[in-house]
Amino acid sequence: MLALMGFLIIAILLFLVLTKKTTVHFALVIPPIVLVMLSGFSVKEVSGFIGSGISSIASTGIMLTFAVLYFGVMFDAGMFDPIIKTIIKIAKGDPAKIAVGTAIIAILSHLDGSGASTFLITVSAMLPIYNALGMSKVYLAVIAGLGAGTMNLVPWGGPTIRAATALNVDVVELFNPLLPVLILGLIWVLVAS
Repeated sequence: MLALMGFLIIAILLFLVLTKKTTVHFALVIPPIVLVMLSGFSVKEVSGFIGSGISSIASTGIMLTFAVLYFGVMFDAGMFDPIIKTIIKIAKGDPAKIAVGTAIIAILSHLDGSGASTFLITVSAMLPIYNALGMSKVYLAVIAGLGAGTMNLVPWGGPTIRAATALNVDVVELFNPLLPVLILGLIWVLVAS
C-alpha cells in the first residue's frame, strides 16, 4: 500500500509540474502531505516525517545554497569572462577547438554543482559562436551536458550529496574515492568533444 502511494505521489507530482498546473514548490509539498494523510497517518506522524527529513538534509541544503549563491556572484562579477574570451581567442574559428572550449567552459562553470547556472553560462557564451560558424546547437547541448554531468560528482553536487545523505556518510568520505573517476571523466569529456 505504501509503495503504491509513493508511486502515486510521484505520478501526481510529475503531472502537476509537466502540465504547469502548479508551481514546483507546491507540487513537492502539498500532494505528498495530502496523500500521506489519506494513507492513515496522523498529523503528528506527518510532522515527525517532515522534521526528520529536514534535519537529515539541512547541512546538505546549506552547502548547496552557498555554492549556488557564491558561484552566481562570481559569474555576475565576471569571473568566467577571461576564461571565455581566452578560449574563443585560442579557437580562432576552428569548430573542433570551439567544441573543446565549450567543454572547458561547461566544466568550469559547473563548479557550483548547479546545472542551471552551467547551461546559462555555457549557452549564453557559446551560442552566438555556434550560430556564426553554422555549428549544430545539438553539439552545444550535448557537450554542455557531458561537462555538467561529469562535474556533478563534486562534493556539493546534487547526486553526491543525495548519495551521502542516503548512505548516512560524510560527503567527503564518499567523494575521495570518486576523485580519480572524476578526473578520468573530465579527460574523456575533452576527448569526446
